[in-house]
Amino acid sequence: MKLVIIEPIGVQKETLLEMAEKALGNQVEIVAYDTKTTDTQELINRGKDADIIVVSNLPLNREVILGCENLKLLSVAFTGIDHIAMDACREKGVMVCNCAGYSTVAVADLVFGMLISLYRNIIPCDKVCREEGTKDGLIGFELEGKKFGIVGFGAIGSRVAKIAMAFGCEVYAYSRTKKEIPGVTFTDLDTLLENCDIVSLHTPLNESTKGLINKDRIAKMKSNAILINTARGPVVDSNALADALKEGKIAGAGIDVFEIEPPIKSDHPLFHAPNTIVTPHIAFASKEALVKRAVIVFENVRKWLENEPQNVM
Repeated sequence: MKLVIIEPIGVQKETLLEMAEKALGNQVEIVAYDTKTTDTQELINRGKDADIIVVSNLPLNREVILGCENLKLLSVAFTGIDHIAMDACREKGVMVCNCAGYSTVAVADLVFGMLISLYRNIIPCDKVCREEGTKDGLIGFELEGKKFGIVGFGAIGSRVAKIAMAFGCEVYAYSRTKKEIPGVTFTDLDTLLENCDIVSLHTPLNESTKGLINKDRIAKMKSNAILINTARGPVVDSNALADALKEGKIAGAGIDVFEIEPPIKSDHPLFHAPNTIVTPHIAFASKEALVKRAVIVFENVRKWLENEPQNVM
């Protein structure tokens, strides 16, 4: 049985192999690649003899999946699987397991890092301080008492809600499934957008969420509202959001995800919108989270080998 780690997954190779050996013993032969490639033929060459492939957020298209002739299991070191050709996996009978939960803490941390940076003008304050300036024009806002809207109420949304309540926010949520959570008011999406000072997105990307936050929905938001997207880029219409920011229809945005994976071209509309903080899809990537997901990756493999698969997508 051969396991191929087809790209780096954020843990030093020596440590990663030690973790794999601890979880799997000598049940598999392991080959680990420490370089990233998007070349289809190179990916096929790497995985052509693999029974099991570990992949992070590297896109694996249909040609790659079908070209890896022995493939039986994909252990995806990521929560979302929209970068995997799932139709080809189903056609080929390849099981796909994800790493649910590894980044819950890390993503929630970045939400509030972005939000406080925007609310307290931390980046402009840093700049003006270095230029011998003062606080004039840079007085910000407190989180306490603000209406905090959460779109998507899974593990990450739930943690964001707890932190928001700790700051003294009124928390509102929109989710396909309403839950009884003390301190959280579930409502419809339009009502949430119309009433909340902060909107944080935590939905998966699928046909129902693609373009969910479009021009019409952005127009429903308050002029003082902040939008945070640490979910998936295509959930938001970037052009519509950039236009709203430029026209002062909403107050600011924190964006960690885009239509494609970084690097992002410098002419992206959100790079030229005011009161916007952008990061290169790093919300999930804390030192601790990357170790957590490596543990889950190999646990997924171990459970599959024991005919007790977990985290099956």
